[in-house]
Amino acid sequence: MEVLRIGRVSLYGGQVISWKNLSEELLFVSSKAGFKPPKPIRGGIQICFPQVGIHGVAEQQGFARTHLWVIEENPPAFPTKTATKSFVDLILKPSEEELKNWPHRCEFRLRIALSPGGELILTSRIRNTSTDGKSLSFSFAYLTYFRVSDISEVRVEGLETLDYLDFLKGRDNRFTEQGDAIVFESEVDKVYLGAPPKIAIIDHEKKRTFVLAKDGLPDIVVWNPWDKKAKAIPDLGDEEYKHMLCVGAAAVEKPITLKPGEEWTGRQEMSAVPSSYCSGQLDPAKVIQMSIEATSSSS
Repeated sequence: MEVLRIGRVSLYGGQVISWKNLSEELLFVSSKAGFKPPKPIRGGIQICFPQVGIHGVAEQQGFARTHLWVIEENPPAFPTKTATKSFVDLILKPSEEELKNWPHRCEFRLRIALSPGGELILTSRIRNTSTDGKSLSFSFAYLTYFRVSDISEVRVEGLETLDYLDFLKGRDNRFTEQGDAIVFESEVDKVYLGAPPKIAIIDHEKKRTFVLAKDGLPDIVVWNPWDKKAKAIPDLGDEEYKHMLCVGAAAVEKPITLKPGEEWTGRQEMSAVPSSYCSGQLDPAKVIQMSIEATSSSS
């Protein structure tokens, strides 16, 4: 069994920018990515808050991905599911400049953890710290850039028959997915609504499946710019769209609203398993164990 590990976490943007197994990188970061303000890091796992996309009063995809986070040495207790020796706790508070355009005081705590089995777990906790009685409303996404062999050979299972918003056709246009699985032949920028707690991203060429599990986040974002838009993105190589797919747990259609003093928690967990896993299975660890046993019996 291969052991997974976190390679790097950037305080700029609070981003995981490397997640490896023994032989290769599992997250995509563009060769043209910048690592300093005011641009976000193109790749890894972007934290989109307090808005997703261009719809809202904050900057595109929100300010969390373009600001410096701070390591929190003594955070409040986190859920037991994230209890592991391999983790880092970060905190972000809106600056006075952000508060001019987005007048909501809050604290955003993020735990990035690696479980003993190699799963990468991100747990976000956002608390409304307002003292003036204002409610806090926001949308949110873990925009995760998975590294894939060839986008044309990838499919996503678990989103079949769901309603979705197609941002290429306007934010308010709602459709229903018709395919047996999501495949990629052109640009896609969608939010699938009311998605199940686990989905599977299957890379046929690598014979590998990414399993994405979520809690507290009802939606799933799916994005790939394809060829024409990739050439128009300064911090993305012309051909790099072929080797990336953005999928992430999100809350987009219905913003999260917190009264003063209230706290929200949203969690995303990822694992990489053999491609025998599909979205209908519940335990990726069992698939790994079955693969190990099959290999042992054939040797």
